[in-house]
Amino acid sequence: MSLTVVGTVAFDAIETPYGKTDKIIGGAGTYIALSASYFEPRTNLISVVGDDFPKEYLQMLNEHHIDTEGIQIKEGEKTFFWSGKYMENMNVRETLVTELNSLEKFDPVVPKKYKNTEFLMLGNLTPIIQRQVIERMTVKPKLIVMDTMNFWMNTMLDELIKTIGMVDVISINEEEAEQLTGKHSLIKAAKKIHEMGPKYVIIKKGAHGAILFGEGKVFSAPALPLEFVFDPTGAGDTFAGGFIGYLSKTKDISFNNMKNAVIAGSVAASFNVEKFGTERIQNLSIDQLNERLAVFRELTFFDIKSF
Repeated sequence: MSLTVVGTVAFDAIETPYGKTDKIIGGAGTYIALSASYFEPRTNLISVVGDDFPKEYLQMLNEHHIDTEGIQIKEGEKTFFWSGKYMENMNVRETLVTELNSLEKFDPVVPKKYKNTEFLMLGNLTPIIQRQVIERMTVKPKLIVMDTMNFWMNTMLDELIKTIGMVDVISINEEEAEQLTGKHSLIKAAKKIHEMGPKYVIIKKGAHGAILFGEGKVFSAPALPLEFVFDPTGAGDTFAGGFIGYLSKTKDISFNNMKNAVIAGSVAASFNVEKFGTERIQNLSIDQLNERLAVFRELTFFDIKSF
């Protein structure tokens, strides 16, 4: 199997200025795997849910060629649940409820057929669980990509730094990069993170795109300017899924191809925000992705030879 994703599979309840949902499928692992599946059809998912998790959700993942053998179903326990409310400024949200449930004692089991995976995507989880998955692989994957967040910086920084030292690529937002390194400059922050271990650093800038640092080079990619953002939940995870999915599909981990992977992630994320939860990225076609790619290409193309 080429690509393995570890991350939460969860229930979300979301409220934005445009409406709200009851419990729907969510979680970092869900968004990442769905996004990646459009590029890499051999995607494995490691996670945990309770016995309240609907079989039709697992079937939906399987229909996207996502192998769910790595999802543990805990009898007598409930699935991780998060509820949040977005303000008029969609960059600001309030967490209303967080219930760890089955995630609280999650011990990741890596099925035998996942153990020789070439590409490993560590979705946002505790750095200890992320590290356990790396250690339980038979051989080191060709590329390990990690996402994390400021909560782990606040609560288990030492464990986080240990795990960062084991990965090839880290993806974090600009506020997290500043908190992790103490550097206001993104260039200085990226250099400090390189010193921690990762060869490549992606700093996400939300509605302003993402910057890739590596091999002494820098690549800046825009986000698609959108008139209407319906729900930003999971956009960063969808970006990560497109990024790792494209790399797994192409088997090329050069800096130049990572630039393409950043664009693939940005294309996928631009769809994610158009509807609640995973609804939009559950129902995409390659033609739609290619049409959106053409928009990105036009957005970034210029042909100035000199002044």
